[in-house]
Amino acid sequence: MGETVTLYRPVGTQELALIEAADWRGFPPRLPDQPIFYPVTNEAYAAQIARDWNAVHNDDRRGYVTRFEVDAAFLAGYRREVVGGREHEEYWIPAEELEAFNAAVVGTIEVIVEFVGEPA
Repeated sequence: MGETVTLYRPVGTQELALIEAADWRGFPPRLPDQPIFYPVTNEAYAAQIARDWNAVHNDDRRGYVTRFEVDAAFLAGYRREVVGGREHEEYWIPAEELEAFNAAVVGTIEVIVEFVGEPA
């Protein structure tokens, strides 16, 4: 196996169920109004999104941080984008390239943190 890069993805319960349905080996297709898939480069940024967005704005008030490995050679074709402070770093994967991205996931996707927000 070649080198891999560890990435993170904050998700809600619905997306997590679709990841589980894919045997923890890939992410679901993007919705029509979601042209980009955004995996992030560090756990702290993923936790911030899962805690401050998913666990606040989703109906069930839950947010999860997933961690997974991606083939480094595949990922080399994409730039890291900084979208705020320097810790807010992510890759922008066009929705039409998500299937190829999923094929580059090495091993399985795992949940490493769960956040439960306050009831509405």
